[in-house]
Amino acid sequence: MKAVILAGGTGTRLMPLTRLFNKHMLPVGKLPMIGYAIRKLKEAGVTDIELITGRASAGLFIDYLGSGREEGVSLTYRIQEEAGGIAEALQLARPFVGESQKFIVLLGDNLFEDSLTSYIKAFNDQEQGAMVLIKRVPDPHRYGVPTFNPAKSRIVAIDEKPAEPKSDYCVTGIYMYDNRVFSIAEQLQPSKRGELEITDVNNAYAAAGLLEYMTLSGWWTDAGTFDSLHDAACKLREGSN
Repeated sequence: MKAVILAGGTGTRLMPLTRLFNKHMLPVGKLPMIGYAIRKLKEAGVTDIELITGRASAGLFIDYLGSGREEGVSLTYRIQEEAGGIAEALQLARPFVGESQKFIVLLGDNLFEDSLTSYIKAFNDQEQGAMVLIKRVPDPHRYGVPTFNPAKSRIVAIDEKPAEPKSDYCVTGIYMYDNRVFSIAEQLQPSKRGELEITDVNNAYAAAGLLEYMTLSGWWTDAGTFDSLHDAACKLREGSN
């Protein structure tokens, strides 16, 4: 299986730090944030990785990670010229992924405790469709909130940042797709903020009855705010990762 790490974005909630660095290069514990995504993939046996970022940040990642050899992985890079959304970034990965295999997508600001090994195995055993990893959180209104079909271990819809969440679970930035994701992304229309949204991709799978889920058991954070960045650093320093 191949992997795609998305490491673009402006990191506005972490200003003024992100005036100097792409947020995925900010230190968290002993490593820059991006280092944990790569190590989690490597630990799960996924070593063929494409990193997608903006033009302004590409040099930072290349200087730090190079070819990935020191981490035991093979890294390639792809530039997203303009901020067009996560689903648009996925389309850029199409030549890397190819037309016939499943792959995993990580948002580079997701930090988490669990090993990915069992989740990847479960998805490989899944006949078709997509899988997302979810987590129970105290503030689901900040995220995409799933509605479940418990009898079939599937998600029937995801409501993005709802004022009144229907559950206390959120969809994390850990997604696994079959190759139909590319045709789905091609058919999307930009959202009100002018981007192709990953929630729309996931809802297309859900509408077809093909969006399965598993629940992270350990801690998880998106590390997109100063509070979550500090919380992640504390957990990593305590050696719980």
